[in-house]
Amino acid sequence: MFNALVLKQENKQTLPSLEQLDESQLPDGDVLVAVDYSSLNYKDGLAITGKGKIVREFPMVPGIDLAGQVIHSEDSRYQEGDHVVLTGWGVGETHWGGMAQKARLKADWLVPLPDALTPKQAMMVGTAGLTAMLCVQALLDANIKPEDGPILVTGASGGVGSVAITLLAQLGYQVGAVTGRADENQPFLTALGASEIIERSTMETPAKPLEKQCWAGAIDTVGSKVLAKTLSQVKYGGTVAACGLAGGFDLPTSVMPFILRNVRLQGIDSVSCPRKKRIAAWQALVNHLPESYFEQACHEINLSEAPEFAEKIIRGQISGRTVIKL
Repeated sequence: MFNALVLKQENKQTLPSLEQLDESQLPDGDVLVAVDYSSLNYKDGLAITGKGKIVREFPMVPGIDLAGQVIHSEDSRYQEGDHVVLTGWGVGETHWGGMAQKARLKADWLVPLPDALTPKQAMMVGTAGLTAMLCVQALLDANIKPEDGPILVTGASGGVGSVAITLLAQLGYQVGAVTGRADENQPFLTALGASEIIERSTMETPAKPLEKQCWAGAIDTVGSKVLAKTLSQVKYGGTVAACGLAGGFDLPTSVMPFILRNVRLQGIDSVSCPRKKRIAAWQALVNHLPESYFEQACHEINLSEAPEFAEKIIRGQISGRTVIKL
């Protein structure tokens, strides 16, 4: 028997509860993993609170991320005792996820835990860090250099934003950070490497088709009005890597930034990202994330606290990463 957070639905309401499960109840998969750590992402918050249509079937064990040790494997790529990481692939949505002490998973979803990371550090990175690295890589692939100008990061105090700022600062970029609680978050964001803090409300006003060119590129986790404003302020030839929709999935903009300033809007997906690309991104994270990131950007909670912190993350009351010790 092992502990798990289980989501059930009654009268269209999602109800989380801490339960004991048996291995026989786990869904099918090639690899059985003893979970050391999971993490709490915005998507997890939506799933646990029921405020977003994340979970496709009930009951469900949430947790889109996990890091742990292989107990049993039917796949030759993994042996008992191997340390592995999982992010995405619909885990915690359509397949039982990481907020349990054991998980049975498909081998194709797993990647080896990099030697330089502990399971806890891997979850301090998690989907958020992987997504941030993919966004940064998109800017590098677009040949945007530090001397071209500053990079804007929206949703800066969240998981993706905080890792993105850290990575960009390590690579020598100046970073503008957009956050909804500028005064409160300034010390945190400045410590990560942001050189300018911008109140989110200034980015939520209706965007003109083209505004003053401020940013060589941007990483957007918000969408909607904030993404529209960002696009209107990107310099000629710039790239915006868009990976989130915390502010909405609409985009009230025009074609003007794209056809008059040659701006590129690059979508970033980490859920179905190919295994080879994931492994490369994890190695890049090991290479570029400083030790200081792991010292200042994380809250550790236990499984029973997950519902409380899910409410907090939905209300925007959490800065940085939250990891769950199993």
